[in-house]
Amino acid sequence: MDLLPLACGSVAVGVAVGILSGLLGVGGGTVLVPVFRLLYGMPAIAATATSLFTIIPTSLSGVATHVRNKTCVLPLGLAAGIGGAAMSPVGVWLASISPEWAIMVAAAAVIAYSSITMFRKAVALRRKQKRAADAASEGRLDETPLPELPPRRRLVGVGLAIGLGAGAVSGYVGVGGGFIMVPLFMQVLGTPLRLTSGTSLVAVTILAVPAAVMQAVLGNIDWLAGILVSIGTIPGAALGSKLITRVPEFALRLTFGAFLLVAAALLVVNQLGVL
Repeated sequence: MDLLPLACGSVAVGVAVGILSGLLGVGGGTVLVPVFRLLYGMPAIAATATSLFTIIPTSLSGVATHVRNKTCVLPLGLAAGIGGAAMSPVGVWLASISPEWAIMVAAAAVIAYSSITMFRKAVALRRKQKRAADAASEGRLDETPLPELPPRRRLVGVGLAIGLGAGAVSGYVGVGGGFIMVPLFMQVLGTPLRLTSGTSLVAVTILAVPAAVMQAVLGNIDWLAGILVSIGTIPGAALGSKLITRVPEFALRLTFGAFLLVAAALLVVNQLGVL
């Protein structure tokens, strides 16, 4: 393939991935791994390694916008990021000694699980909204309490625990870990997705660094593909982070679940040799 079409296609893919990253709080690895695998023909270990590298500038761009807009819980994101950074090299090591099919199956399984979790949360939110609408039509107040964040010490403890698990999975399957952290933040702490997305990106930015460095040392990163895609993801993530305040929570949850489900399906289909 000529360099110009490759560059244009990579930047276009990067913009789309960046928007999803900033909007949904993921580093983009859930999309980038299938893209590098299917469109670039990379082996599994190279796809996961290049994805980890690309996640860093993508997440940094989204974080900058989220912090300015105050759509993140900074202490929670920092704690999760530190926990993830401690464990992500372990995941990289496990990936280096695992067969290719095991990496792809693991990636598809955890992504599919997160997708199902998010769909369930979307349904739960719609029911809550319906109850509120019914109460308003009957002249009653909706007495469902709004979730409050726990004290800082518990917040940090929860963040560290979630980050440890997300970091191991992140290093193994080459994703930022946001697809795990976002549902867990929402389930454990009850935070809305528009606030959880920015928090997740803070953590993703930190935890991806040691895993990406380790993959670079092992020589698994395709630098050209990673840089070309990053040229698009950086402005895309900034745009997605701005859009999050304009998209309804229910639509955000459905979008999150749908794109994860598609990513998992693509990985399974590719591993079966259909694509």
